[in-house]
Formats: sequence, C-alpha cells, structure tokens
Amino acid sequence: MKGRYRRGYSVAVLVGLEADVAVLWRVFSNVVKFGVSVRLGGARSDGKALYSFHEAVVNALRPVLREGVLSVVLVSPARSSYAKEFLSHVRAHHAWLAQGSSKAVFSEIVGSADSLSKVAALTKNAAFHQVVSETAASEGEGLVELLEKRLSASGRDALVSYSLTEIEALIFGEWLAGKPKPELLLLTDGYLAGCRARGRLQRLMQIAANRGVKTRIVDAESQAGKRVAQLGGMVLLAAVG
Repeated sequence: MKGRYRRGYSVAVLVGLEADVAVLWRVFSNVVKFGVSVRLGGARSDGKALYSFHEAVVNALRPVLREGVLSVVLVSPARSSYAKEFLSHVRAHHAWLAQGSSKAVFSEIVGSADSLSKVAALTKNAAFHQVVSETAASEGEGLVELLEKRLSASGRDALVSYSLTEIEALIFGEWLAGKPKPELLLLTDGYLAGCRARGRLQRLMQIAANRGVKTRIVDAESQAGKRVAQLGGMVLLAAVG
C-alpha cells in the first residue's frame, strides 16, 4: 500500500485517442501512470473494426469505473473526430455509463496522449488541470446527489455509516441476502491525510477494494468533499440488493 499512497489517490482516467490506438492513463493526485493501450484492428473506415475498437476501449475502462473513478478525460488531436465518435458509441451502446451510481463524466481536450513524453507535456498545461478539475467537480455533484438520496432513504433498505468501527464491521463482515451490502466508500483527502489510525484505514480500503466496494477519495475543498466532511470525513453507502 505504501507505493499507492506515494502516487496519491485516483482522480481521473485519461484516454488518448489517435487514428489507430487509444492509450489509457491513470491520473492520480501526485502522478500520472500508464494503464493500457488498445489498437484498432483495421481501418477507421471499416465499421466493424471501429466498433470493436470502441468496445475494447470501454472494456479497458471497466476496471477503473468499478473502483469508483468516474471522471474520464478524452484527449484527441485538433480537427479530429476521434473523441466524438467514441462518445457516440458510448451513448448508443452503453447507456449504463450515463445512469445511476455508475454514471461516468466525460470531458474532452485537444492534444495528444499516446506517449509518456506527450502526457508529461500535457500535464504542464493549465487547460489540462482545469478540465480535470471541472470533470471531477461534475462527478462530485453526482456523488453528492447520490449521498443525499441515500441519507433521505436511510432505513431498512439503505444504510449510511459514518464511524470507522461501524464501516469496518460492514465491510469485513459476511454479506447476507436481505441485509445491507456495502457499495461505495467515500472519504476526503483531508480525512485520509489526518487519520491517526492510518494503517487501520489503509487495511480497510484494501479489503474494500478486494471485495468490490467502490472507493472514492474526494478533494476536501470540493462540493462533495465539503458534504462528506460535514458527516465526519468518511461515509459508507450500503443497500439491500
């Protein structure tokens, strides 16, 4: 877990779209790391090849989305239609990406991100940081909406937990049918940095990830971060499946 915290927490996914390749990068609060590359298996004019290419990009995004990172920044060269073609594919074939707790927030920026050197140059651009911040803010609005909905429905079918001990009991325990199942762990970067029981918290987050519980660390100064901070800095959303 030490390496994970040196790189910081997940902020977004960067997808560099070129004529014949898509390169995915993980944007953390401290660094950007290479994820995976997907190659187009034919000409862009070949509808089947382009469809398969876009499907492969969506499949490459799935593991990160399952973690709870829903901010996706698409980077494509000026005067190209690569980002718009991909978004059209998503809207036509993956409506789940625009619905419910799995709703992703997509944004676009002009540039190139198919190599480490190009990504390094891109991340020095103020416009890049602005787009990432705006995308994360839009995602945060969705998180706040979900949180408020769960708070108002908290009871037999939904549960919102705030204490580390209570959250540990839910995540470490046996998930029985008809009982609340942990879905999303939300905490602020301030809570993570200031937690005195750091090892205990890191263990909780690791087990949550291993058990498929989405985890999202949000900027304490963001809309979502301020709302989570009002509730103690960390909350767990659970629901009866």
